[in-house]
Amino acid sequence: MAGRPKIFDNEEVINKAIAVFWSKGYEATSTEDLLEAMGIGKGSFYLAFKGGKKELFEKVLEQFRQQADARMIKELANSDNPLDVIRNLFYNIAHAPKKVHHNGCFFGNTIVELASIEPQLMNKSVGLLQQLEDTFREIIIAAQKHGQLKNSMRPDLLAKHLITAWNGLNVTRRMYPDEKTLLPLIEIQLQVLT
Repeated sequence: MAGRPKIFDNEEVINKAIAVFWSKGYEATSTEDLLEAMGIGKGSFYLAFKGGKKELFEKVLEQFRQQADARMIKELANSDNPLDVIRNLFYNIAHAPKKVHHNGCFFGNTIVELASIEPQLMNKSVGLLQQLEDTFREIIIAAQKHGQLKNSMRPDLLAKHLITAWNGLNVTRRMYPDEKTLLPLIEIQLQVLT
């Protein structure tokens, strides 16, 4: 006897789960919170995500990364200067709505929250932020090679500086959730890209 067929779109329900996890965190999010947000029943949930909340969270991290990668690839393809893609990524922090400021960085939140309780999920988030750092490094190498970046500092060090700035700004935006405060801070951080 076969089980009932799945009657929901995985990508759509995972996007709904992203919103819940991002606003509440992993530990504070209950299965009931997820079921309500995703609009599915408990049976369907465990049929789709046999590992429960942890398996769903792994899928959330992966889908979030894929969506971010797709946006970055599209922006890079449409840009004459890839450094502008990095700059815009940072400026988008300042331009975000207040509600988003209070959420911070999804991957950074996961690293901090799960470091001692779910090291596997924490390590996955570390790897995903390192992928962003690698993208920064590749853009910096190309920009130095083509004369778009005068700063001759090692690309790996510049990329680590940018990911450090990214992490810091995503905490600071919770303290000062307004564009007027965040923009000058971002401009200071991005001076390395001249």
